[in-house]
Amino acid sequence: MFSQDTSSIVEQIALKEANQKLVYAPTEKTGVLVVDNFPTLGKLTALRFIEWVQQNKGGVVSLPTGKTPEHFIRWVTYFKNNWDKPEAQKELEIAGIDPSIRPDFHSLHFVQIDEFYPVHPQHHNSFFHYVNKFYIEGFGLDKSKALLIDCNKIGLPKGMDLDDVWPTQAVDLSLRYRHGKTNLEKLQTQVLENVDQWCSEYEEKIRSLGGIGFFLGGIGPDGHIGFNVQGSDFYSTTRLTATNYETQAAAAGDLGGIEVSRHRLVITVGLATITYNPECTAIIIAAGEAKAKVIADALQNKKHIHYPATVLQDLKNARFYLTKGAALKLVERQFENITKLETISDEIVEKYVVDLAAEKRKRITDLTLNDYESNRFCSSILSKRGESYKTLNKFVIDKLISKFEKGTKPRFNQVFLHTEPHHDDLMLGYLPYIVRNTRDGSNTHYFVTLTSGFNAVTNTHVHNLLTKLKNFLEGGVFDKLLNEGYFDPKSVTGRNRDTWQYLDGVAANKEIMKEEGEARRLLSNLFYIFEDDNIDNLKNRINELLNYFQTQYPGKKDLPHIQRLKGMIREWEADCLWGYLGFNSSSVLHMRLGFYKGEIFTEEPTVNRDVLPFLEVLRKVNPDVVSLALDPEASGPDTHYKVLQVIAEALKLFQQETGRDDIEIWGYRNVWFRFHPSEANLFVPVSLNMFATLESSFMNAFASQKGASFPSYEHDGPFSELAQNIQVEQYQTLKKCLGREFFYESPSPLYRATRGVVYLKSLSMKEFFDMSASLKKKTENL
Repeated sequence: MFSQDTSSIVEQIALKEANQKLVYAPTEKTGVLVVDNFPTLGKLTALRFIEWVQQNKGGVVSLPTGKTPEHFIRWVTYFKNNWDKPEAQKELEIAGIDPSIRPDFHSLHFVQIDEFYPVHPQHHNSFFHYVNKFYIEGFGLDKSKALLIDCNKIGLPKGMDLDDVWPTQAVDLSLRYRHGKTNLEKLQTQVLENVDQWCSEYEEKIRSLGGIGFFLGGIGPDGHIGFNVQGSDFYSTTRLTATNYETQAAAAGDLGGIEVSRHRLVITVGLATITYNPECTAIIIAAGEAKAKVIADALQNKKHIHYPATVLQDLKNARFYLTKGAALKLVERQFENITKLETISDEIVEKYVVDLAAEKRKRITDLTLNDYESNRFCSSILSKRGESYKTLNKFVIDKLISKFEKGTKPRFNQVFLHTEPHHDDLMLGYLPYIVRNTRDGSNTHYFVTLTSGFNAVTNTHVHNLLTKLKNFLEGGVFDKLLNEGYFDPKSVTGRNRDTWQYLDGVAANKEIMKEEGEARRLLSNLFYIFEDDNIDNLKNRINELLNYFQTQYPGKKDLPHIQRLKGMIREWEADCLWGYLGFNSSSVLHMRLGFYKGEIFTEEPTVNRDVLPFLEVLRKVNPDVVSLALDPEASGPDTHYKVLQVIAEALKLFQQETGRDDIEIWGYRNVWFRFHPSEANLFVPVSLNMFATLESSFMNAFASQKGASFPSYEHDGPFSELAQNIQVEQYQTLKKCLGREFFYESPSPLYRATRGVVYLKSLSMKEFFDMSASLKKKTENL
């Protein structure tokens, strides 16, 4: 590892304000700056980039694609467009940048980091389109100085396009090593050789410029930078290569589903490309606790191909810019945080004692003084608390048991408002607790989804539904219902009957009954979308839609009415889910908030468009309990965080109107983001019976999701399976802490039947407002 360059004024000021060191030896191998949240991360990165551009006119830059650079792009654009305004100049000066030197973005050479292959450059989900829109045009770079990856211009014979060479979009790399058997395979072999030659020339062009001077990248779920996945050679150069499952899962949203991304190759600069220039300022940005492990692996391990980003240890100007969540597993920083504390909170005690039990593989009650003293965190806590280790053991055990008691206590005469950003977030988060609280008839439940969720529905799925509907119509199955006005979109009875028809099919295990229920709702939705009750016109519309879904490339942003159709398919699925528990459409609400539009960067919520509609729901329901996806640092989909802010603002307005300050807030997390046991204060036991319910209801209700087209990088399968895995892991953690006897020998059959645990965090309104206020202050629109 080189000694770290500390000449950046922007970094010096940021480190001083945060009271941090650049590197915490001995574990950290590269410089790190930690900020509070995702938007602040983007601002710091933008300021460092501007500082570098001021000092390196005509330099070579390589900038990332995807959602990670959202706030970086916004802040660079803000400063570029407002450079001469006093407020912008003041911010620049505070950050250590001389506002008298306007950065010359037009002088820069730009290098595109990577691209899917094959992909048409004009497609909006191509990285070629992204860098042209946000960097070449957005930053005002000189396109003539840009090295871009345009797949239409790479290796194709004259007069041919990508579809001629790769008609199925699948590329067989074995053609590099074997003879083609058909004329098409022989053509593909030629093109592959041409692409490999182009990659070699691309690499040479980068090196002829002196290499990359400023590299900015995210880090993938497997630790990849660029598309250099785990196992990539540190001496790798620009190349056409395959990816791994984790990368394919992360790319599924861009490409329209895992079915597509599994077969896409990538062209990427290599690890040696990034590090060729020894003076390169290489910055990796990461936000959220979900990235904490890959960040710790990249920073705390010696160079190893299993951790691609460890190659940056060769660069003295390499940095990791992180949010607090992403830095959570950097042990030296966490230890210093502990040592700086004058008092140790109960939650900190609980966290480290639970972790100690896991480390020693002991029940908490069996932890000894030697165990505490062998762990510097626990040793420090023991000293600062001034209590014996036996006292701390008992405290944590009692705390964990009290959380189970709270999670098993029956609730009566309560009005529950269960909210979710997407249509399956509730069930994946805490379905067992919902079910438990539906068993008493004095409770009232409402389920509300705040976005339309159309991004999660593939073209293939809609095409299949439309084909089945067309067959029902051609067979005259719906003639009687049409004459009765059954499909009137305003008919609540009709919508409820659709759901009961489908669930009757589930019970009878008859696909035709389920398909009829689906088709009924789809036809009603088409009447609604096209505002036309003429069935002949609707049949023509169905043919148009079938053609649309056959011809559109996966991942393309849909037209508004297509988005509405896909969203209504998700709404139908939610109706079916809650129908499992006996709830009809009067209890299931669909918000379709306006900030969710399918753009690469989701808009910020606004009061009139997004907050006030949810306030109306609060007025209607007047809840005692409101649940929400508690993702304050945007570790999961950014809609989780934005929905959280909508709910917070609406609850404040509701409190002002009604004077109510007694509403209980339940924060849940699911497959995207998880609680440590110390963060949660309500544990819900989960039985095998509930796991069966979770699996059955997910696979039957969420037909668009059971194929796992947009899966987690952690699990190659439906989200219901991952949710079960997580709940089982959480149970195993607590069983280790409390001992198997706590469950197996309990007098309660509820505990004896426990095979999983759901973690929830119960908050008062004040606690929730305090948590969301500081973050909101830093995330307002520029």
